[in-house]
Amino acid sequence: MDTEGFGELLQQAEQLAAETEAVSELPHVERNLQEIQQAGERLRSLFSLVSILLGSRGLDIFHISQRLESLSAATTFEPLEPVKDTDIQGFLKNERDNALLSAIEESRRRTFLLAEEYHRDSMLVQWEQVKQRVLHTLLGAGEDALDFSQEVEPSFVSEVGVPGRSALNNVEVAYSRQNVSDMWLMVKQMTDVLLVPAKDTLKCRVSVDMQMAFVRQALQFLENSYKNYTMVTVFGNLHQAQLGGVPGTYQLVCSFLNIKLPTPLPGMQDGEVEGHPVWALIYFCLRCGDLSAAMQVVNRAQHQLGDFKIWFQEYMNSPDRRLSPATENKLRLHYRRVLRNSADPYKRAVYCLIGKCDIGDNHGEVADKTEDYLWLKLNQVCFDEDGSSSPQDRMTLAQLQKQLLEDYGESHFSASHQPFLYFQVLFLTAQFEAAIAFLFRVERLRSHAVHVALVLYELKLLLKSSGQSAQLLSQEAGDPPMVRRLNFIRLLMLFTRKFESTDPREALQYFYFLRNEKDSQGENMFMRCVGELVIESREFDMLLGRLEKDGSRKPGVIDKFAGDTRAIITKVASEAENKGLFEEAVKLYELAKNADKVLELMNKLLSPVIAQVGEPQSNKERLKNMAMAIAERYRTNGIAGEKSVDSTFYLLLDLMTFFDEYHAGHIDRAYDVIERLKLVPLSQDSVEERVAAFRNFSDEIRHNLSEVLLATMNILFTQYKRLKGAAAGTPGRPQRTLEDRDMVKLFSKLNDCLINHV
Repeated sequence: MDTEGFGELLQQAEQLAAETEAVSELPHVERNLQEIQQAGERLRSLFSLVSILLGSRGLDIFHISQRLESLSAATTFEPLEPVKDTDIQGFLKNERDNALLSAIEESRRRTFLLAEEYHRDSMLVQWEQVKQRVLHTLLGAGEDALDFSQEVEPSFVSEVGVPGRSALNNVEVAYSRQNVSDMWLMVKQMTDVLLVPAKDTLKCRVSVDMQMAFVRQALQFLENSYKNYTMVTVFGNLHQAQLGGVPGTYQLVCSFLNIKLPTPLPGMQDGEVEGHPVWALIYFCLRCGDLSAAMQVVNRAQHQLGDFKIWFQEYMNSPDRRLSPATENKLRLHYRRVLRNSADPYKRAVYCLIGKCDIGDNHGEVADKTEDYLWLKLNQVCFDEDGSSSPQDRMTLAQLQKQLLEDYGESHFSASHQPFLYFQVLFLTAQFEAAIAFLFRVERLRSHAVHVALVLYELKLLLKSSGQSAQLLSQEAGDPPMVRRLNFIRLLMLFTRKFESTDPREALQYFYFLRNEKDSQGENMFMRCVGELVIESREFDMLLGRLEKDGSRKPGVIDKFAGDTRAIITKVASEAENKGLFEEAVKLYELAKNADKVLELMNKLLSPVIAQVGEPQSNKERLKNMAMAIAERYRTNGIAGEKSVDSTFYLLLDLMTFFDEYHAGHIDRAYDVIERLKLVPLSQDSVEERVAAFRNFSDEIRHNLSEVLLATMNILFTQYKRLKGAAAGTPGRPQRTLEDRDMVKLFSKLNDCLINHV
């Protein structure tokens, strides 16, 4: 019976165990009793270690939870009990409590609102700075991708080869130098205009007189360049050129045509002069910019040219190279009736140039290079408001600019292979900002772009972006359609970023151009850039000067650029202070002769370290030497700051001396120092007086009172034990006898002072 009962129990137990194991949701015991006990012992030991560690700091970890539970705000903010109408005392008490609570709540609300406002303003300033850094980093942001699939267009302007010193041979280096020389000749030519002082650069740039001057200068540059090219070609092929006759443009063009057109071309009209087609001679004389030479050809072939001689004389004598409206209409009518489909490309080109007509014809047979096309189109630009001209006979400068920059663009001119050529196209059409922005995107030519921008900026010909956050090249609302603006500040900051940390002197040269510019917060950009440069490079002495032992200032690089260097140094010092570089800020404020800030920051630096043990090469030792040097200079030169700051500084120095003596074991010397300072009470009678004086001390002193009191009590206790054990007083020192009861009372009062006032 019993056997069967135990068998059933066993079977039920096994069945229960099987069912339990099948249920995955039930927890499984992973530790046995012994492992649980060991884990508990480890936790208890860790708790003991924590309590010992916190106990060394004066915290009773076993009673903290009890103390926290005992704290309650219910009694402070619980609703006030209703009072009877006749209970005047209770009514006044409730009104007083209500007023206090309302004032506290209003103060809390205002504090939170003020904190949120300060936080929001700070975040906006930080975001603005971050945004500027991001925009400066994204150099090519917003620019369209370039398509350079076309073949390189032939040009007599040579181009720089692949960037890199090893990729250029001697011939290519010579060509690149020639390109740079030609570029600066072009810049000089285009900026050699009559500058009219104007506050509004945009108004000056878009005026008709200024635009006409730009076109004249561009034509003169293209004509001089082509004449030089013609001379180089002729003198390089003297045998084929057969140069001779009276020196001048006429003979030069004849010799050039011996090379360019060695055999007569079919379709040439109106005969020849000295074996050359008459219209080719006229065209190339005009291309070289010599109207007199062209007139010489016209006179020799006047019988074949009909009325052209009369028209050309009027064109030659016109100050702006423009026929009168009546003559122009006659020439255009003759061109449309007779010459539009002429087989002589040079004759059609000359008529279109003189009459400024048929602007849709690019004259590809004659203008086979970009410079020729540009010269021809600039000659056809009109500036008058002539409503009688048809659209196909009138081209404005804005239309030509749009055609070159937007319709054709970089891909048409193969700008990646010929950057100087595309820069020339934009610059000669008075699109200075677009030309600079393009050249700046080419790494090896970036410095040229910056220096061209500096030239235009100094001549007040550069259109600048109104906002620092704008892209490098931008359009602004209200400007004429083809006007672009350059972010000059961003251009310089991007350029100097590469070398400002290694060559701060050179960076400062460029920052000086920003002396009249302001950022979005109205801050002077020169001072801002100098501040950032000094902080990042840490070249304080080189850039801002240094302080000599006698207190005089040795000038730095900044003195070459600014008359009032004190304002710049103060600005840099403020930046260093805001970034937490207090030691550097102290030196800079001393350079700026701002004694109050020097002592104020030194007090903040000295306060945390005066109670530390001084060791060689330690933070305290460095600050101590720095403070002693400042104190020596100020005492020698009679310099003093604000009374409270000044007294705090010298008191901190005395306390540092006190702690140095104390840590060195010189108890009597330390006692003499603290006794002279009269900072802590050393007798029963002076306790109240010293306690009342505590509230007059600055925060830097009050933060160290606990350490001062502790050190003082240790000194008194050491002296007490020594005097108690000695039969007589120390020779040369007054007898100090303290009773046990007096010592206990003094220590108790010092402890109360520490708790209640520190």
